[in-house]
Amino acid sequence: MTRRTRNILRLVSVIIVLALVLMELGVIPQVVNFKFWFMVVAYALVLVSVK
Repeated sequence: MTRRTRNILRLVSVIIVLALVLMELGVIPQVVNFKFWFMVVAYALVLVSVK
């Protein structure tokens, strides 16, 4: 896995977490009801991107 791919995976996971936090704070409307699973996916992306 190249460095660029790792950085993209980390960026996607950060964006997912940021969107979920903003939904929890009420800044953006809640679009999904699967917040827990999106957090699991974000954590998995970080784990995959670590060497």
